[in-house]
Amino acid sequence: MKYPKSKITLPFSLLCILLFLFNALKAGAQLFSQDSLKLISRQFSFTEAPSVNPAGYIFFTDQPNNQIWKYDLNGKLSLFMDNAGRANGTYINRNGQLLICADENNELWSVDKNKKIKILLCTIDGKKPNGPNDLWADKFGGIYFTDPYYQRNYWSRQKPEIEGQKVYYLPPGRHHKARVAAEEVSKPNGIVSSSDGRYLYVSDIGGAKIYCYSIGKKGMLYGQKLFVNHRADGITLDEQGNLYLAADGVTIFNSKGIKIGQIVIKESWTSNVCFGGKNHNELFITASTAIYTIPIRVSGIE
Repeated sequence: MKYPKSKITLPFSLLCILLFLFNALKAGAQLFSQDSLKLISRQFSFTEAPSVNPAGYIFFTDQPNNQIWKYDLNGKLSLFMDNAGRANGTYINRNGQLLICADENNELWSVDKNKKIKILLCTIDGKKPNGPNDLWADKFGGIYFTDPYYQRNYWSRQKPEIEGQKVYYLPPGRHHKARVAAEEVSKPNGIVSSSDGRYLYVSDIGGAKIYCYSIGKKGMLYGQKLFVNHRADGITLDEQGNLYLAADGVTIFNSKGIKIGQIVIKESWTSNVCFGGKNHNELFITASTAIYTIPIRVSGIE
């Protein structure tokens, strides 16, 4: 008996979704080559907090050893700063100052080209911050920073003075006058802004979520939106709006929240990422005791 040929048809909407996912994965595959991942060094105790200056030099921390290192355009490593306040997060602002989350005494610092330190924040409403972790500065000079609580063995205190773990904004010129920018988070960590300065992305590592906020006047954040359910430590963006999340290697999501790539890092933890290099298209990765780079076919926004 001859059976008629069956025809399998899919709803048009499902076909559109499959095509969208296929194109997203294709776009991710075109961003980088896993074979191009390069180990730069494994001489540190725990690397964190990469930031880039306009020339493309990278600064990063070796937090347990209380040091900040520099990685130049020729691939040379050099010690930039010792006794660095147990620096965690770093960011280079428009004036070329290195901003630091100085974890030793829970402060925010700025460091000029002569390595002169200025304390920008040491208390919030008279109380010691939990432990400023990561930060981003806007074009006006204001600073957003995350303030989770991670107990350190070099602290004398054993509990936080401030209730809750929040995102704060330090207005320009208002040293020691930080105000709450977002508090609907459990343990905020990585932070980065879109290239146009309109949106702020925050990693809530405690809730394994990435949130997106609109940035309003005077640094106010509003309209919290869930961008994606994913755990992340440090985060960064490229010029296409793709978000790079450091944790188990580096996971890449496009601007729609669709996963488009995974950079495999064979280390116990990937802490942070930053674009650097002459054309700002080298992804610099801090991971446990090591640092890596990988070329990306688009530039970062830093």
